[in-house]
Amino acid sequence: MRQTHLLRAVVLLAFALTATTSAYSASKTILVVGDSLSAEYGLARGTGWVPLLEKRLQQEKIEARVVNASISGDTTSGGKSRLPPLLEKHRPDVVIIELGANDALRGLQIAAAEANLRDMIAAARKQRSRVLLVGMRIPPNYGAEYTGKFFAMYSRLAKETKSALVPFLLEGVAERPELFQADRIHPTAQAQPIMLDAVWPHLKPLLTK
Repeated sequence: MRQTHLLRAVVLLAFALTATTSAYSASKTILVVGDSLSAEYGLARGTGWVPLLEKRLQQEKIEARVVNASISGDTTSGGKSRLPPLLEKHRPDVVIIELGANDALRGLQIAAAEANLRDMIAAARKQRSRVLLVGMRIPPNYGAEYTGKFFAMYSRLAKETKSALVPFLLEGVAERPELFQADRIHPTAQAQPIMLDAVWPHLKPLLTK
């Protein structure tokens, strides 16, 4: 009888250990839809924050593949039109949306960018993908009202759609001129690990569900 109880305890312990690691064992797909900040603009291949994410996943022993569908210069309108076939092809578990900066830099209406992002979130949810929205800021020379409304757009959207949010992709980078390329817009390779650190705490929980 004692041996039976001991065997049962061993089986239950093995089951518990399996349950705690099962969230990481199943292979997942992460789709990144972004602009030049995610497309390694001006950087050597493999040094951007998205390729660094792949290495972080390996270090954390999380089985997941990353599909980087980012295009330099892309806007929310472009992302909206590109997303449906990407969802159909890759069936991602998580969609990271890093768009909006080019809309703002061109002075486009914030309401239009917000509507496009909202549609992207809805499309991802329809495919049962979790969404991580990446927030951005723009230079103050665009005016306090416009820059304030633009930045607030991300948190409002995340709250209304119950999406995960990276408050600001360039947190810890934006205030350091030495971390930008000569155009003063695109971060250097040295900034990419900092950008990944801004994303990771908000992404990791989405991979364990």
